[in-house]
Amino acid sequence: MSKQKSLNTQVVLITGASRGIGAALAEVLASNYSEVRLVLASRDQSLLEAVATKCREHDAEVLVIPTDLSQVQQVQLLAQQAIEHYGQIDILINNAGYGQMGPVELIPPAAAKEQFAVNFHAPLILSQALIPIMRSQGGGKIINVSSLGGRVPFPTAGMYSCSKFALEALSDVMRMELKTFNIQVSVVEPGPVVTDFFRVAWQKVQETIPNYPETPYAPVFKNIEAIDQQLDLLGWSSEKTARAITKIIAKPRPKPRYVLATGGKTMIFIMNNILPTWARDEFWKRFYGIHKIKKTSE
Repeated sequence: MSKQKSLNTQVVLITGASRGIGAALAEVLASNYSEVRLVLASRDQSLLEAVATKCREHDAEVLVIPTDLSQVQQVQLLAQQAIEHYGQIDILINNAGYGQMGPVELIPPAAAKEQFAVNFHAPLILSQALIPIMRSQGGGKIINVSSLGGRVPFPTAGMYSCSKFALEALSDVMRMELKTFNIQVSVVEPGPVVTDFFRVAWQKVQETIPNYPETPYAPVFKNIEAIDQQLDLLGWSSEKTARAITKIIAKPRPKPRYVLATGGKTMIFIMNNILPTWARDEFWKRFYGIHKIKKTSE
């Protein structure tokens, strides 16, 4: 594929860039746009460096900034270092995120706080830090990576859906507030993506809810453990998702919202506009095994 020119010399900051969609996005941008300049952030420096090496093979300039996005000061420092290095930020892609799975009753407060810190507060803080430089440049783009779970709530993924619903609202508000400054804000909503998302989610369950087999929700956790096998059949690859996001950021005027899932628009419409609440609830209860929970005496 020949190099394209529309994003040449622009600076693109990608969070969650060490694996999955973020890593694939960095490589797609580097391989398709001459002289693109990238800022790659995540906690794992060794994985970031591996992604950066692949990008540099395509002549992309890459700045690696290891960042724990659950820590406010590190997020602010990420923005500061990126601006100091390049002097500009043209596109911010808030991609980092993970799923805290488990029934709401069992989620420890610290785990709920961390879920929002990474999935919502980090995009908020990073956007706040970069809006002034974008405004001074005469414009920019902010892409927030949400999920179908940000439009349709799923049982056993309550904290994840809550954080993504909040990110959706943030995206809509910023889009309206920043239009005057030519800062365009879009939200993308991937469906299942074949990454290690569910492996990490299951690891989080074992860390945060170690006694899950003894809880009334034990049948549900069997579904959570195996959910990736069901969804991978419908999932997009990281590369396919990254190519779709690349096309979005290359548009002069991206739309406010993009669904990146096979049949995703239809699913959202049916769930939110066609099915009565009881029918939608019953569907998800069975999909996630909620119907297997036995009643207990008072």
